[in-house]
Amino acid sequence: MTELNPTALPHFAALFPGQGSQKIGMLAELAAAHPVIEQTFTEASEVLGYDSWALLQGGEQEQINLTERTQPLLLTASIAIWRLWQQRAGAQPSVVAGHSLGEWSALVAAGVVEFTAAVEIVRQRGAAMQRAVPVGAGAMAAIIGLDDDKIIAACGAAEQGEVVSAVNFNAPGQVVIAGSAAAVERAIAGCKEAGAKRALPLPVSAPFHTALMRPAAEALAELVESTPFSAPAIAVVHNVNAATESDPAAIKALMLEQIYQPVRWVECVQAIAARGVTSAIECGPGAVLSGMVKRIDRSVSCMATDQPEALAAALEAVAN
Repeated sequence: MTELNPTALPHFAALFPGQGSQKIGMLAELAAAHPVIEQTFTEASEVLGYDSWALLQGGEQEQINLTERTQPLLLTASIAIWRLWQQRAGAQPSVVAGHSLGEWSALVAAGVVEFTAAVEIVRQRGAAMQRAVPVGAGAMAAIIGLDDDKIIAACGAAEQGEVVSAVNFNAPGQVVIAGSAAAVERAIAGCKEAGAKRALPLPVSAPFHTALMRPAAEALAELVESTPFSAPAIAVVHNVNAATESDPAAIKALMLEQIYQPVRWVECVQAIAARGVTSAIECGPGAVLSGMVKRIDRSVSCMATDQPEALAAALEAVAN
């Protein structure tokens, strides 16, 4: 069994974002100063069979929004920043977690799975998730300003023989629903009637974390089972149950279940805070998770790292 890193700071966590953080040109400033960024994309490109850095810097937003492309690009971006953090002798976290797709980045950081193996898994994960539901047949929407139980009730009333459910519990008053496109529209209307402040359709190409994704989990099972996993060198809080796991076989099962089960992010952050964590970095593009963490538990300070100035500030803050 792998020993957990004894030099890790007990008050520090690294968090890895999921889909929705992607944009053309991301990490360009970091890459200009730090070769490890583009080197990591080169490594991923050898697995993917296309120039992932060129796509990210000069492609079209519509291209990188297709989940088969989004997933490996975001994994690679997060691991590129993680490697840069390591190069800069950044403090080592005692716990990591990732939101949805970001959980694969967390597993790479924790030494559970090799980076190139994870690139292939998430490429096939994205393709399988896209195949499970044709483009346009599913939808996702963020519901703002409504209690969880009212959102769950609205989804139940909107089903009418189709699938719609609450899938991402991101922060108090911020829950994502997903399912069949028509059912999501009905649930949006129900949430508004129940008092939701806003309902925002999300720019994704499949209804993630719903029962509609079970075929994707089944399609990915053989690849995940055949990929070597190790016990984590850093504790990983998992989306499905907001708990840690040390057995590689159990982690594989959790990662397949994660495809069609809700992301319990509020509970994940609460579990991390309960471990005594007071500082965290968002190890990936953007600052979506930093905003969520602030809404969930203000005792945890989460800092972005995707710009040179932000990275320098995070390195200094965590070290002190």
